[in-house]
Amino acid sequence: MSKTTSKTIAILAPGAMGSAVARRLSENGARVLTSLKGRSEATHKRAAASGMIDAEDAAIADADIILSIVPPGEAVALAERLAALIVRREKKPVVVDCNAVNVDTVRGIEEIIGSAQAPFVDAGIIGFPPQPGGKSPAFYMSGEYARDVAMLKDLGLDVRIVEGPVGAASALKMSYAGIVKGLAGIGSAMVIAATKAGAADALRDELALSQPAILARLEVALPDMIPKAYRWVAEMREISGFLGPDHPASQIYEGFARWFEHLAQDAKGGAVDADLMKAFAARSAQKKS
Repeated sequence: MSKTTSKTIAILAPGAMGSAVARRLSENGARVLTSLKGRSEATHKRAAASGMIDAEDAAIADADIILSIVPPGEAVALAERLAALIVRREKKPVVVDCNAVNVDTVRGIEEIIGSAQAPFVDAGIIGFPPQPGGKSPAFYMSGEYARDVAMLKDLGLDVRIVEGPVGAASALKMSYAGIVKGLAGIGSAMVIAATKAGAADALRDELALSQPAILARLEVALPDMIPKAYRWVAEMREISGFLGPDHPASQIYEGFARWFEHLAQDAKGGAVDADLMKAFAARSAQKKS
């Protein structure tokens, strides 16, 4: 597909990732729709700045491709809404679930979309929202219809096909997030514990000597995770489910869910632990300069 070919893509919803993806697609010639029913004024402004068009449900159902980009706890409900919209449509959009959900969840979503006789693609996003002039996060896609949306690469997205059925892309996402966000969870918990015990400087110095790569990562990850912690709670529970209830490590990720829930509440309240994390990261950066 050439960039001059008109393609209509619906993105639900216009959050930080969804709106940034919309901007990238619209910059490359796509017509991007979304639904702004019940959304805040800030969301309306973000959607407009990203080139998104507020559309009724009928127009959403008529799109060529629908990208579901919502918090993992909302993925199933959105799939049910989409299935109800497209079940009676003769022309079916390709529905792409881009959410951080586990294999069982995404297979359940496939069944929901399949009940409306629509093609379904499993996708996992790895990376930050695309910025103007910057690179796209990786969109790993799997399933029978994955290659049907590979043309999104022509519209500025970094599409990578994972050979395998629905569930393969989500398994990759779960595994990757389990490592990267798990390390952030471990690091933040130990930084706060060390700080409260008066050992922050000693921990920082030892990491600088023996684990400089980990320290460098914490300098970025600690302040970055604070506003995102609330979104990671459901994702950690999806990872726990990915491992399965009988897996010895599943409770580790349930623990991370509780930890990120605490950090999210802390950030809204006194921000005591959030401030300790920021101070640790800032002090590390100062020592380098």
